[in-house]
Amino acid sequence: MFPICAIIMNRFFKRITILTTCIIFGSLSVISAQNPRDETPPLRERLFYGGSFGLQFGTYTNINVTPMVGLWVRPRIAIAAGPNFTYYKDPYIKTTMYGGNAYVQFVPVRDINNAIPIGLHMGIFLHLEDELLSLESAVWDPRNTGNRFLVNTLLGGFGISQQLGMRSSLNLMFLWTLTDSGYSLYNNPEIRVSFSF
Repeated sequence: MFPICAIIMNRFFKRITILTTCIIFGSLSVISAQNPRDETPPLRERLFYGGSFGLQFGTYTNINVTPMVGLWVRPRIAIAAGPNFTYYKDPYIKTTMYGGNAYVQFVPVRDINNAIPIGLHMGIFLHLEDELLSLESAVWDPRNTGNRFLVNTLLGGFGISQQLGMRSSLNLMFLWTLTDSGYSLYNNPEIRVSFSF
């Protein structure tokens, strides 16, 4: 089990490194074009935490925990990463899925009321996520000779964000799978609710 965790983390960190490098270089070009008097807030003010938690009990049991740690690279661009764990059980199968994901968000509209004065103070964001999961061969692909195998999924879409306080928000996302792994892990669209603070 340890070698598969090492492979997952190695691939996951490579993807995060590539994604982060692209965002940092893009941000540096924007920063260099700004007035030198503009100051970037301290790191602790740009960090955010959050994620999602799903719970379903009954004939179908589904428990999902996805914590996140993120950074506002620019006022409208955020990156985040974290682990992902899911336990699923129905009358025929029982399985666990685990791995990690990283995403980048771009906020084109911070407050929709500024564009359309209808009294709604919600933001709109674009979301691109890369997820790497370890699946059990016995459940997902019995032809696979190992106990587990990796599936990489790229998800993209949009969402709305409702501020709950100075730093906290409730997010509703609609995501579509952009790559075909051959395994039906998600519906299209995948609807998610997450929190950040």
